[in-house]
Amino acid sequence: MSDKAWTRPQELTAQVRKHWDSGRLLADRLGGDEALFPLRLRLRKASSRDLTDHFEAVRAWVAELIEHSKDRRGFGYDIEWRTVNHRTRGSNQLPKAIVIADADDALRLIGKSGQARRFDQLAQELLAEFPQLRDWLMRRPLEALRREAEWPRLVAILRHFRNHPRPGIYLRQLDIPGVDTKFIQARRGLVGELLDQVLPETDIDASASGARAFNRRYGLASRPSLVRFRVLDADLRIADLSDLSVPAEEFAQLALPVSEVFITENEINGLAFPDHPGAIVIFGLGYGLERLAGIDWLARVRVWYWGDIDTHGFAILNRLRHHLPQARSFLMDRTTLDAHRELWGQEPEDRRFRGELDRLDDAEQALYQALRNDSLAPRLRLEQEHVRYAWLQAFLQRLESRRQ
Repeated sequence: MSDKAWTRPQELTAQVRKHWDSGRLLADRLGGDEALFPLRLRLRKASSRDLTDHFEAVRAWVAELIEHSKDRRGFGYDIEWRTVNHRTRGSNQLPKAIVIADADDALRLIGKSGQARRFDQLAQELLAEFPQLRDWLMRRPLEALRREAEWPRLVAILRHFRNHPRPGIYLRQLDIPGVDTKFIQARRGLVGELLDQVLPETDIDASASGARAFNRRYGLASRPSLVRFRVLDADLRIADLSDLSVPAEEFAQLALPVSEVFITENEINGLAFPDHPGAIVIFGLGYGLERLAGIDWLARVRVWYWGDIDTHGFAILNRLRHHLPQARSFLMDRTTLDAHRELWGQEPEDRRFRGELDRLDDAEQALYQALRNDSLAPRLRLEQEHVRYAWLQAFLQRLESRRQ
């Protein structure tokens, strides 16, 4: 083996540093099933053959290891030896293993003793009030240390939710000394991790996950989900208003005297949608169609959906029919697609929907499969704003004539 392949002192230090970077050195201070020390480090060592071929290099390597060992420096690693009897070189002591006896030696070797003491103090204070945080501290010790200056405010937040679980007010209304709304908003992921540890299961909505569901998970009030719609019949306007956005709960109570409801995704299409007797147009929901779920009066009217002719357009239509099975699509057919060939575009490859859709009719399913399989063109999309306005007007005229 080349002398360059033998483990050098700086490589031993690097091995210990990896244990710091992984958090294991700090986690070990909190106990656990598997103790880290004594810690045996990887050692690529000289062989009997090396004594023959590189005797002076072996001597220099051994001397370097000794020079940086605990015997010389007062901290760091110990060397375990083995005796090698060589036919020409006689009896020689060569390193067999490198061992670090305890955490103090390891921390001094990598210059982290001070940070470890600060972690000990932090952990002691946290666990005195919140012993439930032990597992989190063992998983995220470096994160805990990195947030050292923030812990007084984090503890105040935990204390507040422990004493006032599921408060039912907006985040802005929380009265926690020294803590402002932006502090919590910027750290929702971290605060959520900690609350999950200290709160009982009865105070957590386990069905809500992720930073965006923070309010629902911990019982805070959320900005209401709005339904935006336009009244397309002047005789049905509400206080002479035609364009309204209302909370979904209030929309459910409106029970508008309409016979038809159009749903379109594009905002401009919704704003420019032509007048139509006995109708409204809802727009801008995207995949947020759950806002329309369980609205009794919607289940009693004709519902029309207009989305992009692409994989997501049909996925949204399929989802809508889970809530409103009577919904019919319009301007999402092969005739419309072919009539606008010069306006075809492409879906981004990494954002296409490729799942199975079980609520499409035969014509819709055939077109969806053609789009999904690139049968007509690669990643084909016809966005609804590219459908000519006259095409929409003609559809509505045909619809109205059938009603007369």
